[in-house]
Amino acid sequence: MSSHSIIEASITTFRRNKQWADEAIVQVNDDQLRIPLHPETNSIAVIMKHVAGNLRSRWTNFLTEDGEKPWRDRDDEFKDTFSNRSEMLAHWERGWQCLFETLLSLTEDDLDKTITIRGEVLSVVMALQRSLGHTCYHVGQIVMVARCVCQSEWKILTIARGRSTEFNATVWGSDTYKSK
Repeated sequence: MSSHSIIEASITTFRRNKQWADEAIVQVNDDQLRIPLHPETNSIAVIMKHVAGNLRSRWTNFLTEDGEKPWRDRDDEFKDTFSNRSEMLAHWERGWQCLFETLLSLTEDDLDKTITIRGEVLSVVMALQRSLGHTCYHVGQIVMVARCVCQSEWKILTIARGRSTEFNATVWGSDTYKSK
């Protein structure tokens, strides 16, 4: 796989996961954004704050500064301090914007470089995979919490249960795909 393919595949995967999170977030009302499923878990608002803070810290001056910025207050990311949905969404978008701007600026030569996160030296490819894994993990949490608080009002984001054969036939054509 070429270096360019690694960057493009990562951008595609980040974008798809952001889309799932955004589609989940739009399904919950303002109060539901702040409901943790358990006292020791995080609400959607808190997860969004953490993801955005992590993305901004990791991807600001990605190639030249440690990924854990002195201005980041990670502990504060786990407190819901948003005054409203608009403020929360603006914060969320800033984190993603930082990520995508940086990814789109990377070159094949950049993938041969190393960076640091909390003083740990990582290849750019490893840092990219680490961020992708971390972000997708939290997107899954957002989707799960949204699905639980929406209950019967939830609109499926992917393929609904029991509908795989129908989906496959639509995508591949009924002559190409046959259920067994």
